[in-house]
Amino acid sequence: MSKVSKAGFRTEHDSMGELQVPAEALWGAQTQRAVQNFPVSGQRMPRAFIRALGLIKGAAAEVNTGLGLLPKGVGKAIQSAATEVAIGAHDQHFPIDVYQTGSGTSSNMNANEVIATLANHSGKAGKTAVHPNDHVNLGQSSNDVIPTAIRVSAQLETMESLLPALKHLRKTIDKRARGLGKIVKTGRTHLMDAMPLTFAQEFGAWSAQLASAEGRIEDALKRLRRLPLGGTAIGTGINADPRFGGKVARALSASTGVKFESAANKFEGLAAQDDAVELSGQLNALAVALIKIANDLRWMNSGPLAGLGELELPALQPGSSIMPGKVNPVIPEATVMAAAQVIGHHTAITVAGQTGNFQLNVALPLIAANLLDSIQLLSNVMNLLADKVFAGLVVKQERVREALARNPILVTALNPIIGYEKAAAIAKRAYKEQRPVLDVALEDSGLSEAELKRLLDPAALTLGGIHDH
Repeated sequence: MSKVSKAGFRTEHDSMGELQVPAEALWGAQTQRAVQNFPVSGQRMPRAFIRALGLIKGAAAEVNTGLGLLPKGVGKAIQSAATEVAIGAHDQHFPIDVYQTGSGTSSNMNANEVIATLANHSGKAGKTAVHPNDHVNLGQSSNDVIPTAIRVSAQLETMESLLPALKHLRKTIDKRARGLGKIVKTGRTHLMDAMPLTFAQEFGAWSAQLASAEGRIEDALKRLRRLPLGGTAIGTGINADPRFGGKVARALSASTGVKFESAANKFEGLAAQDDAVELSGQLNALAVALIKIANDLRWMNSGPLAGLGELELPALQPGSSIMPGKVNPVIPEATVMAAAQVIGHHTAITVAGQTGNFQLNVALPLIAANLLDSIQLLSNVMNLLADKVFAGLVVKQERVREALARNPILVTALNPIIGYEKAAAIAKRAYKEQRPVLDVALEDSGLSEAELKRLLDPAALTLGGIHDH
């Protein structure tokens, strides 16, 4: 309960005593203590996490009302308030720093207090004063609510944002690959000239990387949907109806359209966050793939005169404050930085995943914040790559053809006929004299021009070459 205090503040109390809370704040004493105790980063818990807390509290109130544990008016008031929290109507009232108590108790109580205040203000609870612990937190503990919120928020963000962005990028790459399928270019290994391939083959490798990442992420989500709610303090389910966890999982499935399930072993869900670490690991692998793709694009776009100059990416902004006319590959650069941050997040999540003893992990807020930030970063840059890079890039065909014609490595196709050493000599002479390999081979191989043109046809070599049997 609160009472009027000095101007701009009100006095609230909890089990530790009284303290001043901003008059307009929806939170109460425990949230205020956390605000004062953790002035660490200024970084608040993510929107997706607050959404999950609202969804969980609403589902819990629905289930507890159905079980006869909450008066109907109180249950409806809590559900209505929790819905407002879930949709983001009161995000400014969730001020607690990410770097707080490792169980996330402060964030759980923040949600309990805000929802209780909203429920009381609504008048829907009748004469009963809605209490943060006794009503909003009924059948719950921070120790099972926060691990559940991690799983719910990460699952929803992955399905609603990350996977659609990944599919969009892959489909955009595939569409461009189909249009560039007949253009042959010089392949590269060790950043050195190698055998030819088509742009469709090169783009197809990127698409395949993304398809593999998608499959790995979808597989990880199967384990992330197991919710430990109902385990309460340590996994035994003290103070919760035995039916509570299963019913809340079903209620969350109904409200989100995502198939959640009650974890068979709730001790695991509290003590270990291995499924969150697993998903982070798959995001880490996706980040690695995106860095590879982005850096390939940067190399292929390099120049326009002194680089490879195979591609021209869409010009999005001036590239230099001193060099007029310079245009840089800014989206691939942003992608590399975002992906690097995801790799860093995974390292932190890995450490956080092992940070706990016995029945509780005590780095839960960090896992939540980093995991959700990784999902958001990757979702955003994949959409940018699709729409601002791949959709508008142009192949500089003349430059590609010129480089391909002078590629001495084409002589590899002659190995089965004239032998490796003779082919190597032709390649070295062609490179030294800066002449097309066809011209030098015509002089040194003993093969006819027609035969050489057939054997050294770059398009045929992209299919594995032409061999006499």
